[in-house]
Amino acid sequence: MLINKLLYLMLGLVLLTACERLGVPDPAKEAALKEADAKATGSACRHAGRAIEDCYSLNPDAARAPVYAGWKEMNDYMRENSMTEVKPVVEASASASASASEEASASASASASGHASAKASASH
Repeated sequence: MLINKLLYLMLGLVLLTACERLGVPDPAKEAALKEADAKATGSACRHAGRAIEDCYSLNPDAARAPVYAGWKEMNDYMRENSMTEVKPVVEASASASASASEEASASASASASGHASAKASASH
């Protein structure tokens, strides 16, 4: 009788540990991942030499408190180890404007080719 209870208990524990594989969300784990991601974002912003306000505006979905905590931790680490900022090669505003200009040129060329094909079909 004791063996049956022990087997049922072990089976229940195995089933409970497999909840992640079944797609059952774990709110505490998701919150911890979001916080760690926000801290990493703040740390990366500081390492790139960005002001904390720039970091907030570039990452509006990240929670501000962990972003600041990551930024401050990296700031302290950089001071202790006499590190300098690593300037980003691609600026955030430049990449956004570049993608907008690419979209505009793509739509302009599409409309120009549409006009050319319309003229060609009208002449036949």
